[in-house]
Amino acid sequence: MVLATNLGFPRFGADRELKKANESYWKGNLSKDELLKTAKMLRVRHWKMQKEAGLDHIPCNDFSLYDQVLDMCCLLGCVPPRYNWSGGDVDLDTYFAMARGDDNAPAMEMTKWFDTNYHYMVPEFEDKQAFTIASSKLFDEISEAREAGIEPRPVLIGPATFLMLGKAKGDVDPLALLPELLKTYGEIFARLKEMNIKTIQLDEPVLALDMPAPWKQGWEKIKTFLGAVSGDLDIVLTTYFEGLRDNAALALSMPVKALHLDLRRAPEQLEAILDDVPASMSLSLGVVDGRNIWKNDLSASLAMVEKVVQKLGTDRVMVAPSCSMLHCPVDLAREEKLDAQLKSWMAFSKQKLDEIKALAVGATKGRAAIEALLGESDRIVQDRKTSNRIHNQEVQSRMDAITKAMANRQNAFSARQKAQRADLNLPLYPTTTIGSFPQTSEIRKARASFKKGGLDQETYESAMKKEIEQVVRYQEGIGMDVLVHGEAERNDMVEYFGEQLDGFVFTQHGWVQSYGSRAVKPPIIYGDVHRPAPMTVQWSSYAQSLTDKPMKGMLTGPITILFWSFKRDDVPYETSCRQIALALRDEVSDLERAGITIIQMDEPAIREGLPLRKSDWNSYLDWAVESFKLSTCSVKDTTQIHTHMCYSEFNDIIDSIGALDADVISIETSRSQMELLDAFVAYNYPNEIGPGVYDIHSPRIPTKDEMVTLLEKAEKVLDGDQIWVNPDCGLKTRGWTEVEPALKNMVEAARTLRQKRQSAAA
Repeated sequence: MVLATNLGFPRFGADRELKKANESYWKGNLSKDELLKTAKMLRVRHWKMQKEAGLDHIPCNDFSLYDQVLDMCCLLGCVPPRYNWSGGDVDLDTYFAMARGDDNAPAMEMTKWFDTNYHYMVPEFEDKQAFTIASSKLFDEISEAREAGIEPRPVLIGPATFLMLGKAKGDVDPLALLPELLKTYGEIFARLKEMNIKTIQLDEPVLALDMPAPWKQGWEKIKTFLGAVSGDLDIVLTTYFEGLRDNAALALSMPVKALHLDLRRAPEQLEAILDDVPASMSLSLGVVDGRNIWKNDLSASLAMVEKVVQKLGTDRVMVAPSCSMLHCPVDLAREEKLDAQLKSWMAFSKQKLDEIKALAVGATKGRAAIEALLGESDRIVQDRKTSNRIHNQEVQSRMDAITKAMANRQNAFSARQKAQRADLNLPLYPTTTIGSFPQTSEIRKARASFKKGGLDQETYESAMKKEIEQVVRYQEGIGMDVLVHGEAERNDMVEYFGEQLDGFVFTQHGWVQSYGSRAVKPPIIYGDVHRPAPMTVQWSSYAQSLTDKPMKGMLTGPITILFWSFKRDDVPYETSCRQIALALRDEVSDLERAGITIIQMDEPAIREGLPLRKSDWNSYLDWAVESFKLSTCSVKDTTQIHTHMCYSEFNDIIDSIGALDADVISIETSRSQMELLDAFVAYNYPNEIGPGVYDIHSPRIPTKDEMVTLLEKAEKVLDGDQIWVNPDCGLKTRGWTEVEPALKNMVEAARTLRQKRQSAAA
């Protein structure tokens, strides 16, 4: 029979139970035992949910207290020396120190998981790197699942993915570590055999990337290893987020029980692969979208599964999500306030389990077995396709009127820079922040109460203005040069804008993990996008009225709004992006008219949106750059456009970063010790740069001297006149007790550099 399987389930819980437990533990308000009890409760709940849906393969070890790559580092004993790990099982404090840093050592680097908004911890490889089993988590969770009546399918990140996603520290080639790493994988597999595990899921999403020739040769070692261990184990080799393309023959040559294909992202790959599947191999068909919330077209998906069944037979086919459901909310049934028609078009993780089971049953027993489900699915597909809520003629007309001139500033940067310096009169090494300030429980309560009708408009605005004034006075007090209003009125940098744009809809409980304990509730783009009214002008204008210092208007860019939302799947991504850009263009113009002459358009997702294959890059970068410029290029030369990007590798797209033509760019550099600046040096980036000197994702408070050291590193590769001084990212997630001393140190670091510059000139 065709098997119903899953690759992974959301961890946080429908009510963000894991987030709350982690944060309580970090604050000292929850014991280790209580934290682990919450984690176990969530695992068991989710396993039983999958069992009740009728799944044949239920994953385990997909759960993590923080991040699955960090878990793999611990399992393999790949712990950086700065955490003073002395061997044995990696304890919880060391685990969280690796993730968040502590008083003695900074956190490990963090970056985006392929082209998602999920952040993973980057493995670090030292000279003479050794590997050893150093965590019992995998084995404990297998026992735990069995106690709950679940026969689990353990999930492991594969050796190629682990090494390719890591970073060498020192003179070490990650690929050279493969033989030693495979020995430890062999020990892990041996323990799984001892536990009578029959099937293992080995995640190798790097098979969806361009594979350098040396790595393809390295796969021969992996092939030999898998051949040696697969006799007693059924290995499901999983790849996702893109098609296999030129790696198809490599994947099909692996001695594994089954190969998983992402047929949502790359349905075209099935035709070529189906003819070459070895007789010993099954296919796992990722036909249910693990990354988006739209209901599956069961008829179309079943046709694809039936085609494979006709070729391979029912015993060699699995139905699965395209990837782990980590990227989707838990349960649509909880959305009691969602518009009924829009809700009928959607499926969250729990509902996707039912779709997987239905497709497996239909492929095994025939369409008649799920006739009613197919009929309902067909009705919903047609309803969504023909609904007049999706298309807006005004938006279509405006899209047709876009010209090339709209995406260009009036003059080149050199001319704009002179005009801006004369107008703003800022010192060397000007200081600013990325935008948001800590959001206290009082702010959140006021916002929530206003949304629920518990606060009237006047009382709410009074509360927000009080907070804005406090933030402005604090920045003035420490001597910040360019101020922000602190964003007290904003829940999330994307959700806030989506709530004010037509074409978006929102959930109450649609939480998704971004990193660690950070949860986001992505907006859902269901139709054409436009701006009915100004979104930020009121708050920025009020903040500017409080001070003579320049106030920076804060906007989220079109690419980030697009990629941090659940996107439409009925139009190309670039269509929605240009619509958002036009809406933001109106906002930028309104801010400038209101006297805000520094405007920041955040685009942390621009690297994230990059296709996984280089052959697809130019097309994406063309419309991404155009959309950013379309949103920002309506202003005068004297208006300074900033952009911010964080936790991304820019080296390979630096030409496109330059093409954005922002006057100032701020980036994350503190965790990477200014390594990211190398790209800007080689490119000879002409505009101004704010290399982040304060890692806001760690509770550590950096000293003034640490920041001076980082800035001096920056001075070695940049002209001092180019450099701004700022944190890595917004301060929303930090507390005032951390932020106040850190920002004071940052301002003092900038003053120290100014004094050194003056002394050198004298």
